[in-house]
Amino acid sequence: MCNCNWRFNCTLTAVITAVIAGVVAAFLQILGIVTVTTTFVLVALGVGVAYLAVGVLAAASLRRADTRPCCLCRNLNTLLVGVLGTILASLILLAVGITATSVFSAILVGLVLFFLWLTFAASACFIRCAADCD
Repeated sequence: MCNCNWRFNCTLTAVITAVIAGVVAAFLQILGIVTVTTTFVLVALGVGVAYLAVGVLAAASLRRADTRPCCLCRNLNTLLVGVLGTILASLILLAVGITATSVFSAILVGLVLFFLWLTFAASACFIRCAADCD
């Protein structure tokens, strides 16, 4: 059921890649190489809300299962952090506004991309664990 020999930690890999993506996005935003539009932030907010609905359904189905691997709860927690962080960071960025060379905007863009990447990576880890591939 639960692979506790720590050969491969999908959650740790998800967090590390999300940090790298967030830092790169903030760096590119502050240099003005890549500009983030309001449309992208609205799409990120929509993705976060959709994943929140899917996460609630997944948690409800896990609650009814008699046997479940221990990695599902860990991956569901990571997915929930990514989803709620995406929603919160997107709302803050929409409220503040996006300025091309602002340090504060770059930090917020980095946070949005960090949490969005964490959401996608954690959902991949969740599916991998649900399919019993650990």
